[in-house]
Amino acid sequence: MRSLSDIDDLEFFAAVARSPNLTAAAREWGVTLSAVSKRLTRLEERLAAQLVRRSTRRLTLTEAGELYASGARGILQDRDDLEERVGRSSGRLHGPIALHSTMGLGRRHIAPLLRAFADAHPGIGVELTLSEHAFTIAGSGYDAAVRVGPLPDARLRLRRLLPNRRLVCAAPSYLEAHGPPRSLADLADHNCLVIKENDADFGVWRFGTGPDDETAVRVTGDMASNDGEAVVGWCLDGRGLMLRSAWHALPLIREGRLVQVLPEVPTPPADIFAVTDATAFLPRRTRALLDHLAEGLAARLEKE
Repeated sequence: MRSLSDIDDLEFFAAVARSPNLTAAAREWGVTLSAVSKRLTRLEERLAAQLVRRSTRRLTLTEAGELYASGARGILQDRDDLEERVGRSSGRLHGPIALHSTMGLGRRHIAPLLRAFADAHPGIGVELTLSEHAFTIAGSGYDAAVRVGPLPDARLRLRRLLPNRRLVCAAPSYLEAHGPPRSLADLADHNCLVIKENDADFGVWRFGTGPDDETAVRVTGDMASNDGEAVVGWCLDGRGLMLRSAWHALPLIREGRLVQVLPEVPTPPADIFAVTDATAFLPRRTRALLDHLAEGLAARLEKE
C-alpha cells in the first residue's frame, strides 16, 4: 500500500472522504492521526477552504469538501480511464496494486500467485498485506481484498474467486483412539479444536446448505487459537477434530494426513471472494489480477 507521500492531493482527499473518520484513514494507511490531520490542514490552507468538520467519531464534509471530493473522484476516474486506454494500446499492464488478504490463505496461495503475476507483468508493482483484523476497504488505499465468505456491505463489489466449504477433519491417530463421530450429536463426545475468528461465535459449528437450512452445534474442546495454522498443527498431532476450509484441509486429506468425518453432512458455503470498493473505479490491471487469482486458485487446489 502506498504511503501518504506517494499520493497527490486528489487521491488523498478522495480516500479521506470515503473514510468514517480521520482515525480510520490513518489506521488503514499505517500512519499517525497527526500525519493525516497535518496533510489535510495543508490542503485546506492551499485551497483557502474548510473541507472537513473534524470530530473523533465521525468525519463530516463541508459544502466545499463535498464539491472537492466529487470533483476529485471524477478527475481520478478520467485519469485512470486515460491510462487504461494508453496501456491497452501497448498491450502492457502497468502501475501499482495493493492487495489485502487473510493470513493463512495469503501465505499459502495468494502470495505465490502474486509472484507469478508480477513475473508475467514487469510494469506492475505489487504490495500484499496479510491480517486477520476486521477490515474496511472503502478509503483504505487498497485496490482489493481477498476474504473467505461474502461481506454484507452495500459499498462492496464482490467477485467469487473460488467455491469453498468448511470440512470436519481429524488425524488417523485421533480416529483410531476415539472413533469417528457418526452424527452431529456425537460431536458433544469429542474434543473439538476451535478457531477464534474476528467476532464470530467460535464455539458454534454450522452445518447445512445456507441460512435457510442451517443447524448450529455448540462444540467444546481443550485447545483454541485465533491462528488456523496452529489449529491445523494440533489436529495433525491427533489432538481432536477441527472445522477448516477446504482450501486448507483438502491437500492434507489427499495426502492421507487427515480424514474427513461426517462427509454426508453439508456445511454452508465459505467461498473465497475478492472485495473491491463499489464506489471506486476498477483499473484494468486490477481486473487482470483478479482473473489471474481465480484461475490460479482453481488450478492450485485441483492440483493439490
